[in-house]
Amino acid sequence: MNRPAHANTSSPGRDRFLLIVSLMLLSWLSMMIVHELGHILLAFGTGGNVVEVVLHPLTISRTDVRPNPSPLWVVWGGPLVGVLLPVLGWQISQWLIPTVAYLWRFFAGFCLISNGTYLGLAPLEAVGDTRELLRLGTPLWLLVLFGIVCTVSGFLLWNGQGSEFGLGKSPRPVNRRHIWGVVTLTVIVIVAETVLSARS
Repeated sequence: MNRPAHANTSSPGRDRFLLIVSLMLLSWLSMMIVHELGHILLAFGTGGNVVEVVLHPLTISRTDVRPNPSPLWVVWGGPLVGVLLPVLGWQISQWLIPTVAYLWRFFAGFCLISNGTYLGLAPLEAVGDTRELLRLGTPLWLLVLFGIVCTVSGFLLWNGQGSEFGLGKSPRPVNRRHIWGVVTLTVIVIVAETVLSARS
């Protein structure tokens, strides 16, 4: 006997929406974590003292370093580690866990685009790290060049990924385990950041 159409509890459209939205949110939160990790690593590596790291789902992340013997290196650490580490993670995932490599690829592209536009838009509005880099003597052209290279690379990584998310002319079925894995990770990050921020 054929099952009625309404008995099918799995909706391709809903699955696509849930995966894309949750992955975007997870990528945004994780991008800030990796970005601040770059500041932290360079601070430790240059003899600086990290006094505060702000990571909260509802705020823009920030790392305060005092004293900071090498502020230029510390500031550059955010965008540099923020793009290199996700790309490295994507490369490793292709080797170790190829079935989820497309998720890492999306995240790597997201980080490239986010950090690239952050620095590349310096001529229009210099804020946060961009303002500090200019204040510390970084040439404007270098920020724009970094922005262009990273942003273009990010979109190139994203190019052709639509089918992995059930989109395009030849869409593939969305893996529901991947959906719930991404949703679970997103919830964990939000709860962890909220709890840790409340304790600080």
